[in-house]
Amino acid sequence: MVGTGKTELKGNTFMEKIIGIAKRIFAVFLASGLSVIGAGAIIGIDIVKAVILAGTLGVVTVTEQLARSFLVDGKLSSAEINEAFSEVDAKTSARKGK
Repeated sequence: MVGTGKTELKGNTFMEKIIGIAKRIFAVFLASGLSVIGAGAIIGIDIVKAVILAGTLGVVTVTEQLARSFLVDGKLSSAEINEAFSEVDAKTSARKGK
């Protein structure tokens, strides 16, 4: 769902939200990491290090946004979760030139 920033979380139970968030964080790692392969190769950075660094930065960005949303009221709504992921999706899409 690149570009839309919206994904319906299946179910409302705590465990279903955790599994949904974990899957989306893995996707963020891949999207952020894979988007820098060409750039890393061009400037001479080891490809594996570039992917790990970019992927980790994407995950940290999402995790920080989720934590900040949780701090407000001690809950994470589907809208807050979608907002956290849409920010990283927008950055990844912009990096790819979309």
